[in-house]
This record gives sequence, C-alpha cells and structure tokens, in this order.
Amino acid sequence: MQAPQFSRVDLAGNKVDLSALRGNVVLIDFWASWCAPCIIEIPRLINLQKRYRSEGLRIIGVSMDDSAAPVKSLERRFAFNYPLILGDAKFGTLYGGILGLPVRILVSRDGKILHIWNGEVPADAIETAAKTALVRN
Repeated sequence: MQAPQFSRVDLAGNKVDLSALRGNVVLIDFWASWCAPCIIEIPRLINLQKRYRSEGLRIIGVSMDDSAAPVKSLERRFAFNYPLILGDAKFGTLYGGILGLPVRILVSRDGKILHIWNGEVPADAIETAAKTALVRN
C-alpha cells in the first residue's frame, strides 16, 4: 500500500513533504507530549536518525498535541535532529486513524508502507526493520 502523501510546515517553519522524500526510507512517528511511551522513545529515534541518516533514513515526528507549546518545550529538551510537525485527527485519518500512541509507520524508498507499529515495541524492532529497508531498497 502506498503511503498517503502530505505536506506540512514543521515547527522551524520548513516545508515537510513526504513525496519530496521519495528515495529515502521514512519513519513517521505519531506521538504526543503527554504520552510516556512516546517520550521514552524519543532518544532512541534521535539516535536512529543520527546513525542511519547518511544511508537514507528520514524520521518525521508528528505530534498529536493540541498546540505547539508542549512540543516546542520537548524540542528544546531533546534537541531533535528530525522535523516535528503538528498532526490532528484529520491528518491521522490519512493513515487509517491514530487511535492510540505511539504509532510508527515505516515507508520504503518507493513510498510503500512496510510496517506499522502500534504502542510500545522492543527497542530494536524499529531499527532492525529500518536497516532491512535501507539495504533492500
């Protein structure tokens, strides 16, 4: 299944366009500032982006918070190395509805959804799938 396309502006004011990332493996992370498992995962995702960016991994954080204020606070705390955009229920319906958090979606270099993880997953599961996608594509 092809990943639904989107274009949004991140917290830094830069355009984040999924179609412009074609050719990269993209991990879309739906999260929120009030979600404890989401917060625990942030350093892991930052490390994943750092380690695999040169191989073509791009992470996009989609905050499902109602406003940017708590997201900006966490952005300062964690020094994210990937863009953060604000999502909402309508945005979530593009991906079948985001009913619980976190939700991570791995998209191949050619724009197909490879994996969807709902809730907590083992720390190495996402990295293993991302590495496989980076090599396979």
